[in-house]
Amino acid sequence: MTVRFGVLGAGRIGQVHAKAISEVPGATLVAVADAIEAAAQALHDQYGCDIRSIEQIEQSDDIDAVIICTPTDTHADLIESFVKAGKAVFCEKPVDLDVARARQVIETVEAEDGVLMVGFQRRFDPDFRALKAAIDAGRIGEVEMVTLTSRDPGAPPHDYITRSGGIFRDMTIHDFDVARWLLGEEVESVMAQASVLTDPKIEELGDYDSVNVILCTASGKQCTITNSRRASYGYDQRIEVHGSKGSVSAMNQREANIEIANGEGYTKPPLLNFFMSRYTAAYAAEIAAFVAALEQGQPTETTGQDGLRALELADAALQSAKSGQAVLL
Repeated sequence: MTVRFGVLGAGRIGQVHAKAISEVPGATLVAVADAIEAAAQALHDQYGCDIRSIEQIEQSDDIDAVIICTPTDTHADLIESFVKAGKAVFCEKPVDLDVARARQVIETVEAEDGVLMVGFQRRFDPDFRALKAAIDAGRIGEVEMVTLTSRDPGAPPHDYITRSGGIFRDMTIHDFDVARWLLGEEVESVMAQASVLTDPKIEELGDYDSVNVILCTASGKQCTITNSRRASYGYDQRIEVHGSKGSVSAMNQREANIEIANGEGYTKPPLLNFFMSRYTAAYAAEIAAFVAALEQGQPTETTGQDGLRALELADAALQSAKSGQAVLL
């Protein structure tokens, strides 16, 4: 079986997914749609795919699945339209910035017996998957505490911040998904603190750039998340999981895995400095997993429900940061 894809949106993440499709056995890129002609033309020139409108892709009999890489405020409507058209859907997070609307979308997917996978690529990172495999194999006993560190080299452009939904829905949402994945239990309470430390303009736009969140499950398992929009040393992505019999960690990735020792001390190369270079393998692996699920008729690994749960946690964190009180779910 070959899964025939249409890509909606030919920006930087659309380019990443187009490349992944070209490298995954059993997948082929048939068409791309983008309002910017030059962006669509670039993918056409590189992969030989057609350039079609979104409406044409929706009506195309030679397309089985779509990858939605368009702006966030289009996700919900596109998911519903393509599920109703009988296409499998992979959508970049979030499903929508509004929890109620996201629930409507998932209800539509379920009513249509559709397929929806939400793009939480961190679950597919090789190091993070090895960490999860160690947990599942019982090598550290029962999970008790999870620590997630995610710091960006710099904040996104101001115009992006205004439509991102805020740091909890845009950035921390990835950590909320990873937390649920590693804790193995649903979160019962959320406590968050948030500040603006890097750029006063971010506060003027109603957002934060520095946040800490504590999640707790009904059994008492805890997860601490720390996010910053400024890490002068690179893209900081680390996980530590403490269990009843030990701990397991996944450390940062560098430009090269070497260490130099001389009279000046010990030095290592810089960290990777961009999310698309840090998670190149993860983006490819999640598309491969999507194709495999379609070929085997199995559920996708990250579902619409996962997208909804992460969004609910993001809303709770924002409420907690504003109120100064823990929020119960």
